[in-house]
Amino acid sequence: MTDTAEHVPSVPPAADEAIREAVATGLPSTIADLARLVRIPSVSWAAFDPAHVRQSAEAVAALAEATGVFDIVEILQAPIGNSSELGQPAVLATRRARNGKPTVMLYAHHDVQPPGKDEDWESKPFEPTVRGDRIYGRGAADDKAGVMAHIASLRALTETHGDDLDLGLALFIEGEEEFGSRSFANFLSHNREALSADAIIVADSNNWDEKTPALTIGLRGNVTFRLTIRTLEHASHSGMFGGAVPDAMLAGIRLLATLWDEAGSVAVEGLTRHEGDTPEYSEGQLRAEAGLLPGTQPIGTGSILSRIWSQPSITVTGIDAPTVANASNTLSPSISVKISARVAPGQSARDAADAIERHLMANAPFGATIEIDDLDLGDPFLVDTSGYAVGEAKRAMADAWGVEPVELGVGGSIPFIADLVREFPDAEILVTGVEDPHSRAHSPNESLHLGVFHRSILAEALLLGRLNAKAR
Repeated sequence: MTDTAEHVPSVPPAADEAIREAVATGLPSTIADLARLVRIPSVSWAAFDPAHVRQSAEAVAALAEATGVFDIVEILQAPIGNSSELGQPAVLATRRARNGKPTVMLYAHHDVQPPGKDEDWESKPFEPTVRGDRIYGRGAADDKAGVMAHIASLRALTETHGDDLDLGLALFIEGEEEFGSRSFANFLSHNREALSADAIIVADSNNWDEKTPALTIGLRGNVTFRLTIRTLEHASHSGMFGGAVPDAMLAGIRLLATLWDEAGSVAVEGLTRHEGDTPEYSEGQLRAEAGLLPGTQPIGTGSILSRIWSQPSITVTGIDAPTVANASNTLSPSISVKISARVAPGQSARDAADAIERHLMANAPFGATIEIDDLDLGDPFLVDTSGYAVGEAKRAMADAWGVEPVELGVGGSIPFIADLVREFPDAEILVTGVEDPHSRAHSPNESLHLGVFHRSILAEALLLGRLNAKAR
């Protein structure tokens, strides 16, 4: 991992200066276009209106068409798994490379998370609102800003390079990343020739802070599932049988508690950790960014960032049980919980899932019946940082931000990257982003720092301009 440091750029060539000016001049219209995208409630989850996702795809396709860069702009869908059901609409725009130049795939997604409760937002989730140096709204950061970073960098490139733009491009803006990218693998295989690239820029990650860029080089994988615990054929009176009969809530609490040790670290045999250096990151910074309440202590052992980037974690994200309002004096016959586990780089999600299942089956208390279903897997990812595109990306970030970039690990998961690696094994994958630690992606009051947005666009435009100058 790389510590932050001031970057002293060399005298930039005329092409770089022209790109800087084009990005800065175009920023107001870029922000306006971002606001128009945020107003479209393109939630891709099954319970929401798919017409909004279609509307969002059409808006992105129009933006891609208007750049004048692409030979073909299409809205496409692919089947989910082996079924006839189609995934959400994605935008695919392509142009062929000329004069021996490389081809770059630009990935982002135009769908968003559900907004949650309006009362938890300081302004309406789909009404983009600027307060201070941030624009607020669902998708303002994750990931419609990623979409607009690609569009804005291409606008700057066409303005500065004109007919000298020989770079091959494949713009892939997915429509269901927030709903598990269920048709992603089929989309890649069905459009493999159009998407084939020498480098892939995935604009869906984070920066170190508002002043320091980052290239994400490690992502944890994920294992999510529903766990159901049963102890009784039917509910029984808690007074009549309590103390002799184990209810499902008791069994569930006892079982779940075995997943962690006293420090809060995962205690599941077979889950591994990845060893690597991490930058300085204080407990105070963790408290500020995560919102830890006074008196609440962090969990786990090792450096704080190793706990987030390089060690497994297990979280109970939901419980189906009688609510407090509807609670009666009853022994519950069954309860269900949603488990979200994160897998350290270096271990497959399948192996992690098997280890968790073995643990749960071996530790079921009182002979409780255990059932696992709705399993979803996503493998972790480690970047090979030795390639030329990685070096060019870091140099472009340093020139755009004035600070050397950090090599970042991320505790979250982007499972589809494993599909990219499998389909395009020779491509360099660059995971960039427009978010910062205060963006609150997926949460109420999601926001985008406009200075970060500007510098992220500039970094990508500089990178593409320099790749355009290289032979394949």
